[in-house]
Amino acid sequence: MLKLLKKKSPDSDLGSGTAWLFVGLGNPGNKYSGNRHNVGFMTVDAVAAHFTAFPAFRSKFQAQMSEAPLEGVKAVLLKPQTYMNNSGQSVAAAAKFFKISHERIVVFHDELDLPAGRVKIKQGGGNAGHNGLSSISDHLGTPDFWRVRIGIGHPGDRDMVSNYVLSDFAKTDNVWLATLLETLAAHSGLIATGGPKVYEQKINQLLKPAEAAGGV
Repeated sequence: MLKLLKKKSPDSDLGSGTAWLFVGLGNPGNKYSGNRHNVGFMTVDAVAAHFTAFPAFRSKFQAQMSEAPLEGVKAVLLKPQTYMNNSGQSVAAAAKFFKISHERIVVFHDELDLPAGRVKIKQGGGNAGHNGLSSISDHLGTPDFWRVRIGIGHPGDRDMVSNYVLSDFAKTDNVWLATLLETLAAHSGLIATGGPKVYEQKINQLLKPAEAAGGV
């Protein structure tokens, strides 16, 4: 297990404790790119596309990584390429290199227990059978990182879960999914300036009209 360094003061340099690590969970390769299980990858890609300061992703820490200032604070985007069940290897390596404490790690992931398109954010807690979260908890030595839980709905039968999460979003999902990803990306700078809970409040304010209209 990795024992992370404590967060340094805001006056320290961007590489020494004040950076944020945004992790998108998913499985690598075209076979999985449209899967519900890959909505974390999709979100981090949307952040990189929205903020053009992020350079092209490059291979590092057994992941695809990009880094740039976000609202004046260094942000590292990470897409582990170890497959979902071993995501923690990559996250722990990146956190150690950039000296990022668990309080500044934000993991975007699919959530079966939320209706499709709903978003909730929490710090710590259980992993609800999500192997990617379990791996990160194990490798960081703590569950107390931030989780952006992106609802994908539930198939209604536990025996159908594996096939459901490893299947692509339905065509009818595309409208609300595009809106959701752009909303998550466009306001991600609030994490750096106000923290994850401020980000959550803004996201949910913006998504309520879509819910009322029958979207997310």
